[in-house]
Amino acid sequence: MKKFFHSIWVIAYREFLHFIQDRARMISSFTMPVLFLVIFGAGFGKLIGQMMPGVDYLQFMYPGILAMTVLMTSIMSGVSIVWDREFGFLKEVLVSPLNRSGILLGKATGAAGIAIMQGVIMLVIAPIVGVSLSWGIVLGLIPLIIILSIALSALGLLIGARMRSQQGFQLTMQLVIFPMMFLSGIFFPLTGVATWLEVLSKINPVTYGIDAIRQVFLGSEVAGVTIFGHTMGIAESALLVLGVGIVLLIGAIWSFNKQE
Repeated sequence: MKKFFHSIWVIAYREFLHFIQDRARMISSFTMPVLFLVIFGAGFGKLIGQMMPGVDYLQFMYPGILAMTVLMTSIMSGVSIVWDREFGFLKEVLVSPLNRSGILLGKATGAAGIAIMQGVIMLVIAPIVGVSLSWGIVLGLIPLIIILSIALSALGLLIGARMRSQQGFQLTMQLVIFPMMFLSGIFFPLTGVATWLEVLSKINPVTYGIDAIRQVFLGSEVAGVTIFGHTMGIAESALLVLGVGIVLLIGAIWSFNKQE
């Protein structure tokens, strides 16, 4: 058991250290969410005002941008497996005394920790861009950010465990990230959309993470996702994302152990 937790700590520390040393990655991880906030926020401002009267577009967008930051950082965690495999570092790790499941969980922990750190930074700069926050909202958001980051890190690692090249991984991630982003309600409310779009959005786990975050931000001004006539609350959405994350993490561990 000690070996297992030591493996998690060593790999998680390496992932975090590698991120801190990569200045370009740190900057780019914030650039795209901010660009989306400015461009889409301005473009959809009037539309959101019509669909959700009384809700300021910036207040509506910011929870989605927060979740988007976590999404992009977490799901790209799988690239570390591909990078380590291509450069031979993974072989060195696998022949070391480190526990194999602990290696994968360490990567997930490191990626989730980085995503959580970025999410907290986004909360810190929220008042600067005109988004009102209270300590109650912040305390309610942190557990949701943790759950969402773990689930999405598991998805990224599951995909990365089966990829053999960085080019293949990057292409696959583009095909995964953008549909998950646009089908999750980051940029527009999912009420009143086409039926097929609504169905796709409801099988997207990111939808429930964003919905829970947005409910904490906006309170009674926004309703949760409705499934078979039942409106999901914050706790229900969080538990659903957590359940999906656990399944994905188990799948990632199994795939990592099998492939290597």
